[in-house]
Amino acid sequence: MNWIGLHIPCSPEMRDILLAELSLLPFSTFEETDEGLSAYCETPNWNEAVAILERYDISDYNHAEVERVNWNEEWEKNYDPIHVREELTVRAPFHVASEAPQEIIILPKMSFGTGHHATTYLVLDYQLDLDHKEKKVLDVGCGTGVLAIMAHKQGASEVQAIDIGDWCVENSIENFALNDCSEIQVEQKEVFEVKDSDFDIVLANITKGVHAELMDEYLRKMNLEGTLVLSGFFQEDIDEVRQMAERSGFKYVESSTYNGWARLVCRKL
Repeated sequence: MNWIGLHIPCSPEMRDILLAELSLLPFSTFEETDEGLSAYCETPNWNEAVAILERYDISDYNHAEVERVNWNEEWEKNYDPIHVREELTVRAPFHVASEAPQEIIILPKMSFGTGHHATTYLVLDYQLDLDHKEKKVLDVGCGTGVLAIMAHKQGASEVQAIDIGDWCVENSIENFALNDCSEIQVEQKEVFEVKDSDFDIVLANITKGVHAELMDEYLRKMNLEGTLVLSGFFQEDIDEVRQMAERSGFKYVESSTYNGWARLVCRKL
């Protein structure tokens, strides 16, 4: 069976937003193009995808059947390692091992969560300095599992990763094995379904709207003095997300920006 490609002309800023939104649907592969974004799948749920596009007043899009290709081979043509400072390299299995003190290997099956996106970069950058040793960590919306892998490599005693997409869970399991951290627990579930409430660190790289829905739940899942690291929103949204967090009972710690995107760090009082 051939695949269906959804092709969306849009700005680079909107492309990043749609990439984050559509990654929650059963699209298996994304391609960032000069015109905007293309998303591919076998059995699309057009109603959900169209609803997302309509929410952003996007009507200029089309979809067409495309021949199956070797997506990994296509990725290899354009996929370069990512370097976070000089301390961490995120690379694919087909890249030569780096000389950085730390490296994470990610199978390039989807573009969100490989380290290429500014929001993933921002969280990884903060994790380099965050004390994970003997800490219990929850990665909400784990995607490829890259943030959970980083937590494990930084010395966390227990890491749980969750995502609502079954393809994300499958890809995370593959990536955990590649990085010798198969003991990370990963499940297809929402944060409301997580039973534990004693996490020292919660990582959540998802959209601003989802943060608004889950902020109180983040708080309930954490120990006192626990650290919440948020990303997935634009730099102009920092104040709004900070206010959300403070209303829920978090104390603001810091924020940072990269290529127009933002990271916000808070602590549970």
